[in-house]
Formats: sequence, C-alpha cells, structure tokens
Amino acid sequence: MPATRHLPTPESADLIALTREIAAKELTPRVDAAERTGTFPREVFATLGEAGLLSLPYPGRYGGGDQPYEVYLQVLEEIGAVWASVGVGVSVHALSCFPLLAFGTDEQRARWLPDMLSGTRLGAYCLSEAHAGSDPAAMRAKAVRDGDSYVLNGAKAWTTHGGEADFYTVMARTSDEGARGISCFHVPADTPGLEFDRPEDKMGLMGSTTATVRLVDARIPADHLIGQEGQGLSIALAGLDAGRLGIAAVATGLAQGALDAAVAYAREREAFGKPIIDHQGLAFVLADMDAAVESARATYLAAARLKDAGHPYGRHASIAKLVATDNAMKVTTDAVQVLGGAGYTRDFPVERYMREAKVMQIFEGTNQIQRLVISRHLARR
Repeated sequence: MPATRHLPTPESADLIALTREIAAKELTPRVDAAERTGTFPREVFATLGEAGLLSLPYPGRYGGGDQPYEVYLQVLEEIGAVWASVGVGVSVHALSCFPLLAFGTDEQRARWLPDMLSGTRLGAYCLSEAHAGSDPAAMRAKAVRDGDSYVLNGAKAWTTHGGEADFYTVMARTSDEGARGISCFHVPADTPGLEFDRPEDKMGLMGSTTATVRLVDARIPADHLIGQEGQGLSIALAGLDAGRLGIAAVATGLAQGALDAAVAYAREREAFGKPIIDHQGLAFVLADMDAAVESARATYLAAARLKDAGHPYGRHASIAKLVATDNAMKVTTDAVQVLGGAGYTRDFPVERYMREAKVMQIFEGTNQIQRLVISRHLARR
C-alpha cells in the first residue's frame, strides 16, 4: 500500500507519482533477476537521470531539480521500496556531488556540476579504507603536490559504484597532521592510475557494485582540489550528515516494501479456517511493523525539514539513520517470520529485504557511531 504523503507543492506530488510510475515500469520487472545475478543496472540510472531524479536536491542553475530534501528523500524512499540497490546508488550519487557544490569554487561548479547533474553521469564517494572506516582520520591514501598536479596513491575500500562511476570524490592525505591533513579531490574515471579490484561478494545489495578503488600514481590537475588543503575531513563529515538522511529514506522504503509483502501474504494465507491476519498474535506483529515504518518516516522528515530551513541537523540526521535502519532490520526480519517457511525461500522477496537491511546499519557510519554522535551532541548542550 503506497504511503500517504503530505507534500509541499503540486510539483512535488507529481514527482512522487512519476517515481512510482518509473518504479513500476522500469524497476520492478528487473530487480529480481539483477539481484540474483549481481548485475549493475546502469540503464535504470539512465532512466532515472532522464527523468531528472538523480539531481533533485541541487540548484536548477547547475541542472538540478531545485527540490527540498523533504521531497528528495520521499522520492528516494519510493525507489528504495522497490529496489534498495538503486535507492542507495541515487543517494551515493547525490553525496558525491555535495563537496563540489558546498566547497568548490564558482569556476569549479560551473565547469563540472552541470555534467555531474545531467542525469548521464554517476558518482562515487571514496572515504573509507580497509583500516579506516569508523575512524576516517586514520586514512593512509596520499595526495602529493607535484608542480601543477597532485599525485594520488592508496586504496579506498567499500566504494559504491567502484568501477562503474564516471567520477570519484576522493579523500586523501596531503600532510601528516592527523584529521587536519586530509583533503578532498575530484577524480574523473578516465584518470590514468585509477584501478579497481574485483567487486565484493556481498550478503545483499547485489545489484550495487562495491569495490576497492586503487590509486596508483594517479595524477590529477591541482585545480581538482575541492576546498582547501586540510579541509577534507570536515567536508566529508558535512556530506555524511546529508548522506545519512538518504540512507534513512532508503531504509524506510525497504521496510515499507517488506510490510506490504507481509500484509499481502497475511491476507491470503489461511490457518485454522481464516486468514492469518485475523489471528491477533500475528496481527499485532504487523501493527508493530507499521508503527516502525511510520516512525522512521516521521523521523527522517523531521530532520529534512530542519536541513531545508537552514538549521543544524547533524544530531537529527544521526537519529534518523539510527531509527530508520534499526527499524528496517526489525521489520524485514518480522516479514520473514510472517511468511514462515515461504519467507525463507527465494520465491518471495522478503528474505532479500532482510539481507539488504543489515548493511544499512553499517554504512554511512555504523549505528554505534550514530549513538556516539548523538551522545556527544547531548554532552555539549
């Protein structure tokens, strides 16, 4: 059952309707086969880009959709309800464009953003390393100034769209000054020395390519530095606040999809002479699932409205990511339970939903890190 939405404008309502139409016609027929075979659905991103759905939260003067996060996130949720891999990909693309918009020069924005937001390009965000996930300040990848260039060396782990993207937003160390020694770079995909490992063999999100990106004497012009030297970690963390809201929205969509599948099954499956939804024990499970989905949606929308109003929202982004992804894990697990033995087979999508939910508690900052962020905010009050 589609979520009931209160949207700020008729245009935003049309966007939701368009997203649902594309999801039904283009995503639903492809998702099962692509997730079984681990096929990256580049053609789906092209369709979303052509419809303007890859650039919604960015300014129209650069080719964006001029939509507030309140609307953009609800579009993401609709995509995530049908195909989580694609929802995550749209969120990562938006995240990879953020540093240039927020910290780039006017010349850099004019040169790169229209192409990045054209709907024909896909971005990747390179922050984590094998030994530097929750602690990004421990990164070792280096960028050394050499005349009018920087030469990058190192490996960036867990890169969504690794080997598939058209550009990479890369954090690398320009000095040994700890957190103050990291800088941000725009690295086109055709840069010599940019290499990619075999994609990870993951538990879920098989349609989303995740790979280690290797930088082997990768030389880029010095004007590909975004912001100032040493500003990279603060750029990365600012971007993650917005990225966490994207993951919260996708997780909410995933949970909604699981709830819808469980309710549909419970209405049809009979036990002891009546549909199992009419048995109170199971009906209450479904009621708790519904409450979890609605509370996740309300939480990410509250954070989005703060962001749109220009208020600090970092704590609320962490709360939204924590609540939505923990709820998604619970809802998808309960969906498998509602379907019983059938839920444990690949004849139904709920086992996939459960596998996909797990990683949402891990990426964009583990939920333990979200609790750390929230508690630190409380300590400063």
